[in-house]
Amino acid sequence: MVYTYTVEGLPLRTGDIVCTTDIKLEIEAGEFWRLLGRLLPGDVDHIAIYVGPGGRCVESGGRGVVTFELRGDSWTPKKMIKHRGPFLDQLYGIAYPLEGRGLSEEEEMHIRESVAEFCLAQAEAEKPYNINFLDSDTEEAFYCSQLAYKAYIKHGINLNTGQGVPNLPGTSSIVFPQEIWSACHNRKIT
Repeated sequence: MVYTYTVEGLPLRTGDIVCTTDIKLEIEAGEFWRLLGRLLPGDVDHIAIYVGPGGRCVESGGRGVVTFELRGDSWTPKKMIKHRGPFLDQLYGIAYPLEGRGLSEEEEMHIRESVAEFCLAQAEAEKPYNINFLDSDTEEAFYCSQLAYKAYIKHGINLNTGQGVPNLPGTSSIVFPQEIWSACHNRKIT
């Protein structure tokens, strides 16, 4: 089933990608996730996949692959921290990986349902966080953007495009959150 939701005035459908950026606070000792976000290229530091119903999303972070709920129509990181782990991020915008691809309604619905099914299965299996960013092909563990990449590549949609990130030797296998944002139709929060 394909669900719809709205957050901060931006529409979501099952399979769309919620893109966030770190809240720019001072980094204290041991705050790995905030430091990691500062090291990533671009404005988008993290992504989650909207699956529905309601505000249900799937992401991979400090607790591995988990589901969490958006409550209401606003992004409230402090209310979600209980389920998401150490993230204090702000909504950057929504990336729409299927927009502009010329898919039939039937094809699009199938992909959206399959992406949600894949992501939910990884959460149900309690897959751990993948700290080896160079291994985007594994399905034993996931980092945030790798989860979306693996869900979509099964349908011939490659989110590892290199768009919007520096072309550094040895990093082409890394799927950066920023490149997903840059490669997809998107809407930024205003």
